[in-house]
Amino acid sequence: MVKEVERAGIPVVHMCTVVPISLTVGANRIVPTIAIPHPLGNPNLEPKEEKALRRKLVERALEALTTEVTEQTVFDVKK
Repeated sequence: MVKEVERAGIPVVHMCTVVPISLTVGANRIVPTIAIPHPLGNPNLEPKEEKALRRKLVERALEALTTEVTEQTVFDVKK
């Protein structure tokens, strides 16, 4: 699906927990997330820390969305 949306001229960021699958399906902008049951969070963290983690993931996805790419690119989350 991400390839078809990109083909229509709309940039897409694929946020995922299993990067090799995203690479296999052909996603161009990939942001690794936390874990399969909690891709955009970590329930073991304190609420304030989890909010910061989620913000960091979304900010990285927005950065990836505005980055021009010519090949599949994994945008690791900066610590």
